[in-house]
Amino acid sequence: MSNRVVCREASHAGSWYSASGSQLNAQLEGWLSQAQSTIRPARAIIAPHAGYTYCGACAAHAYKQVDPSVTRRVFILGPSHHVPLSRCALSPADVYRTPLYDLRIDQKVYADLWKTGLFERMSLQTDEDEHSIEMHLPYTAKAMESHKDEFSIVPVLVGALSESKEQEYGRLLSKYLADPSNLFIISSDFCHWGQRFRYTYYDESQGEIYRSIEHLDKMGMSIIEQLDPISFTNYLKKYRNTICGRHPIGVLLNAVAELRKSGLEMNFSFLNYAQSSQCRNWQDSSVSYAAGALIVH
Repeated sequence: MSNRVVCREASHAGSWYSASGSQLNAQLEGWLSQAQSTIRPARAIIAPHAGYTYCGACAAHAYKQVDPSVTRRVFILGPSHHVPLSRCALSPADVYRTPLYDLRIDQKVYADLWKTGLFERMSLQTDEDEHSIEMHLPYTAKAMESHKDEFSIVPVLVGALSESKEQEYGRLLSKYLADPSNLFIISSDFCHWGQRFRYTYYDESQGEIYRSIEHLDKMGMSIIEQLDPISFTNYLKKYRNTICGRHPIGVLLNAVAELRKSGLEMNFSFLNYAQSSQCRNWQDSSVSYAAGALIVH
């Protein structure tokens, strides 16, 4: 057996975000300085995974709630954009590179998850092609920099799960969510609107198209704040809103539902909402972004 360390390269650096550590650090500091720390310490956050030019400012509102002094393990749940996946998958890597510093995967937790038989192993190529987890790595590194040698990460690629699978993974991960030293990052953009996304829902009563999109997104965000997985599933069935991280969100909501059975009190609040552009006609397109945090009382 080889003891060679397998590294996942920062494959989207230089295109989706800066490959320069100093430039990236300055950008992240700038965005974080504009956000308020209102609901720390977060046990979980929802934040977008687009290029930082589009969503860096929005994501800062979620990352500002992270407390590095209590966080020792960071779970990152991101949707699969490129490969068909009906379950969840673990990375073959030991280390994830970022332009700031390298992040180490928690192989003990990985071994425990693997033993359940519920996980696949993705290829390194699949891992490096996917952006939904990677876009959270620089922000994680930045938020945790004061304790950078004291934490590990647990990246999980989430497939197109059925409702029962979302419940199953939610139950499995709930014991980790119950631990105050763990942080869950749920990677999701919100509505992808326009003909290029094959989604053009429009409620004229809301006014301009972008207002209709905001109303639709905020309906879903309100249900997430209620921490109700069944209502969220019903909302998605009714409106088909193109929330790309709907399955990671579903897993989180089911994990919360499991913990609430034992009397644990939790609150989720969204702190920021943004759109890549304002759609006014049928030729336009946009992607929405939202940032929020879960706290446990």
